[in-house]
Amino acid sequence: MTPSAVLGWWEDGERFLAGALDGLAGQDLDHPSLLPQWPRRTVVAHVARNADALDNLLTWARTGDETPMYASPEARDAAITQTAGQPDAELLADCRAAAQRLAAAVRELPEPAWTSEVRTAQGRTVPASEVPWMRCREVWVHAVDLDAGVGFGDIPDDVLTALIDDITRTWHRREEMPDVRLTSGAREWGAGPVTVTGDLSGLTAWVSGRSSADGLTVDGIPPELPRWL
Repeated sequence: MTPSAVLGWWEDGERFLAGALDGLAGQDLDHPSLLPQWPRRTVVAHVARNADALDNLLTWARTGDETPMYASPEARDAAITQTAGQPDAELLADCRAAAQRLAAAVRELPEPAWTSEVRTAQGRTVPASEVPWMRCREVWVHAVDLDAGVGFGDIPDDVLTALIDDITRTWHRREEMPDVRLTSGAREWGAGPVTVTGDLSGLTAWVSGRSSADGLTVDGIPPELPRWL
């Protein structure tokens, strides 16, 4: 993934999310999302506070003062709960405003700061240049989670490929890569006695935990997949 490509995907992803939020206007935000036990309003709240958390990492990169994404897991959960409790219109406006603040922070970050090391909520030390991709995957995937009329089939193939790359890299890093080979066209990930084949949208939905393997071609018994994030 080149930095310019990721920035383009992120900007397109923010627009994709904004369109999904527009589609929720007047709809029931207490309706279940595609994430178990999370209504739509909780997904919107999570996306809003994620933008602020990533803004914290850019502040860290810019100033050199350690500014974690969240003060603690408990503080993260409390902020999401508080945000989700807002009236619908205020919640949607909060999410849009947080995205705009993050966009301004990305645009204004001095070039040397992109190589500064920051720490993710999972405890990984990464350069600040990873922040746009961290946001990119959030906005594309959670826009689908909102069940607002968009799906993985609406996401560009290069973004879907990058998402599967990210998921399988995460599994490898945690030494949790399942015994499965994923194939889509000329692309292939993993190795093992079970082969799962499908289009990129179907594979992404499955490996990200958003669907079963139904609709994919499975040679063997599909394994239980590890979590992604």
